[in-house]
Amino acid sequence: MKTMSSKTSPTARVARALLTLPLAVGALAADNDAAKPEAKPEEKAAEKAEAQPAAAAAASETPSDLKNWVKFGVGGTFLEGNKAAAQRRSGLPDGAFGGIEGFHYEQGVAKEGFFKDATLKADGRGIFDNHDYQVDLDLTVPDKGYLRGGFREFRSYYDPSGGYFPPSQTWVSPYSDALVLDNRAFYVEAGLRLPDLPKFTLRYEHTEQEGQKDSTIWGETNQTGGYGIRSIVPTILDLDRVRELVMADLAHTFGETKVNLGVRYERQNNDNGRYMLRYPGEGPGTQAYTTQRDQVESDLFNVHASSSSRLNGKMTLTAGYAFTDLNADTSGYRLYGTGFDPDFAQRLGASYTYENLVGGSLLRQHVGNLNLMTTLSDKLVVVPSVRVEGSDMHGDSVFDAPAAPFTSSLYSAQNDRGLLDVSEGLDVRYTGVTNWVFYARGYWLQGSGDLSETRKNLSTSTDVLARSTDDKRYAQKYSVGANWYPLRKVSLGGEYYHKIRDNDYNHTQDSTPNLPGSPNVYPAFLTAQNFTTDDVNFRVTWRPRMNVTLVGRYDLQLSTIDTRADMLSKVQSADMTSHIGSGSVSWVPFARMYLQGNLSYVWDRTETPASDITSAVLDAKNNYWTANATLGYALDDKTDAEFQYLFYRADNYEDNAAYSQPYGAGAEEQGVTAGLVRQMNKRIRVSLKYGFFTSHDQLSGGNRDFNSHLVYSTLQYRF
Repeated sequence: MKTMSSKTSPTARVARALLTLPLAVGALAADNDAAKPEAKPEEKAAEKAEAQPAAAAAASETPSDLKNWVKFGVGGTFLEGNKAAAQRRSGLPDGAFGGIEGFHYEQGVAKEGFFKDATLKADGRGIFDNHDYQVDLDLTVPDKGYLRGGFREFRSYYDPSGGYFPPSQTWVSPYSDALVLDNRAFYVEAGLRLPDLPKFTLRYEHTEQEGQKDSTIWGETNQTGGYGIRSIVPTILDLDRVRELVMADLAHTFGETKVNLGVRYERQNNDNGRYMLRYPGEGPGTQAYTTQRDQVESDLFNVHASSSSRLNGKMTLTAGYAFTDLNADTSGYRLYGTGFDPDFAQRLGASYTYENLVGGSLLRQHVGNLNLMTTLSDKLVVVPSVRVEGSDMHGDSVFDAPAAPFTSSLYSAQNDRGLLDVSEGLDVRYTGVTNWVFYARGYWLQGSGDLSETRKNLSTSTDVLARSTDDKRYAQKYSVGANWYPLRKVSLGGEYYHKIRDNDYNHTQDSTPNLPGSPNVYPAFLTAQNFTTDDVNFRVTWRPRMNVTLVGRYDLQLSTIDTRADMLSKVQSADMTSHIGSGSVSWVPFARMYLQGNLSYVWDRTETPASDITSAVLDAKNNYWTANATLGYALDDKTDAEFQYLFYRADNYEDNAAYSQPYGAGAEEQGVTAGLVRQMNKRIRVSLKYGFFTSHDQLSGGNRDFNSHLVYSTLQYRF
């Protein structure tokens, strides 16, 4: 007879500990209850309330005097395959994690004096090994004001994988671990709320973002089995961003008019880097590194005001205005060498590099709007509106290009941009037909602008680029829709909208030739672009029985893009069609059980004439299925079980490797979870959850495939 080995894997030990935690706590709670003396009549009434069905247990098990609670959680993920892809998908670390999932504490401060009836509240969480922390404090004094403050930190995970080339099965993966980006925020807010006086609010925020993430700009490799250079080597973005924000708002009511005034000051300091590895593993003199540093310091000042006035019993006028001034200073470089951020001895020559960049930009923007809601009758409401936006932007910079060791020239670049947009809107709502609601909306925009760009070689006193463009924009959107309630258990709705946008460009100056091979064609190459979209959708909700709800929806969207280029006639450059169908069902067969399910399918395709000219361009496809189902069952009056199933499938992958890099989503994901919640007594609740997720990615040749196991257990205590 074989005996089981006494050795147990670390994964099994952690899982077993997680599984036994709720049972141990439950046994402890049961022992405590067993040791209690004979219950008094009022205690027996409470016990009777605890024996209600699970659907009502949550309410009955939480007496009003138990306002405070703390919830502990411990768990872990056990990953197989590409761990970075799994962490990006789940947002969880690899291995064990846990701590305080949440807590809430509130208490009265004083019954007399300045702090009479004041309430102090504290909320937060702290999950270790996932950098998930939060603390919020709130002191509110009725009819006087409040003081709040808090801190929040959370972590995001990213997959540093690059691309996959099928013919040679090339998968360049120099970074195996997941990249992490930490986000932190601290705030303090004070509000003055004295009766009959203006409401004053002052807030300060400090936010930080620090870490790394993947970039969609990839480096090159020659390891393609003779197919030439392909850009499939991953690139890393290194982010270091700090933002400080001060806001002050004042609000008051004068008779039938509400007025709001506010000011905002924001300062940002960004120091970001992009690290691109090129031709990795291809020997000395070939493998190289590109480093780009982008540094921006900006100051933003904004002042805004709004008002809402009830002119009479049927008309309400709202108005708003905002002015923004943004001033930014930029610096940075792009270097090429035998390592990242190379010193002079490590540098290699490349024509696209630059250094000693110094520049800045200035934006001034004015925005104003008016809305007049008019109730023409009890059944008809009309809301006309108008919005005006004007802005002016200016930017300039100087830099050396190319960077050393090449001999560089000093360049200057300038741009000026002006915009003016005027838009009008009209909303109509009618409820004069029994069981019907009709609505219609119209939107119109007229805009104009100008753009000038110059680039000069100061070392040779020559113009490299000189362009000026005037543009005009026209947009229209018309929507009509209705909701119908023919029966008490049935509701239907439908909507249709037609949207048009026309962009016209007049290039008054262009120093670059609009010929094939010209490196500076855009934007002066385009003279017009027209966008047209038609969308129709229907939805229905039906409750054939009190315990069954069915919901269905269908959307159809048709879009076209017509483009006219310099010296060419207008062509239809894109034709997009989208079908979206979805449905859900909710069923509660009896009091202890419920079932919910959702199914949706999206058929989305964009066609372009370029796909008929060259095999390097394919029509874009974005078709996919999603489905999920949830089953809940009350095992007894204090125990609930829940099961979930998740499914996703996209089949748009096309191996176009002979002509271009293959794209198109080809993936399948499935997940199942099972959870158990037990109300031990009026103070203690425990839960246990297990989940399994699997993912297959065809686009990466299976290199991003993973399986993930999750085990998580919680204990909540109310006091």
